[in-house]
Amino acid sequence: MSSYFLQGFLLQGSLIFALGAQNIFVLESGLRKNNPALVALVCTLCDLFLILLGVVGAASVFIHFPIIKVIFGVLGVLFLLYYGVQKIREDVVTLPLATRAHRGAANKIVMLQALAFSLLNPHVYLDTVVLIGGVSAKFPELTARLVFAAGASTFSAIWFFGLGLGATKMRPLLQSAQRLRRVMVVAGIILILIGLQLAREVWTWGLAL
Repeated sequence: MSSYFLQGFLLQGSLIFALGAQNIFVLESGLRKNNPALVALVCTLCDLFLILLGVVGAASVFIHFPIIKVIFGVLGVLFLLYYGVQKIREDVVTLPLATRAHRGAANKIVMLQALAFSLLNPHVYLDTVVLIGGVSAKFPELTARLVFAAGASTFSAIWFFGLGLGATKMRPLLQSAQRLRRVMVVAGIILILIGLQLAREVWTWGLAL
């Protein structure tokens, strides 16, 4: 069983390192001490839920009903573009990092943002439900597939908590509102580029319907 766990652990590790919107959000929450533990927990639980869906066979939903993938894609594009623009326009000069760190956002808002970054990105479904679920199909026993899922989910937990909580160590480098502003602008631009790339993919999916 340990080999199944290790395979899931390594597979998720190979998928999650990309500089995606979800990782940027987790990193930002850590830099600002904006409930990074809660953000990491929500992202981890979302990954766990989607991975479990995949290993029990839900990946076939995207194959039989591709319109669902397109719908999630459109929602994801709109969310990424909106959030990216907000990051670029955000006024951090009048509200220094130290103040923001102690104030924090309400837990409800942080949870909703973490859920949006975790569930409104079709790439997450492709990685967890389709890819991890598809790989797990090679194991004939459900027990083996669940151990495989546990390995993948464990890496998600280590990654998200490490990224969010570890980012707090970088805060001394961003005590200046000007530096934080640059970080937010770069993050916003990256999110917009990710959104535009996703829009192109969603357009291709729509043409294939």
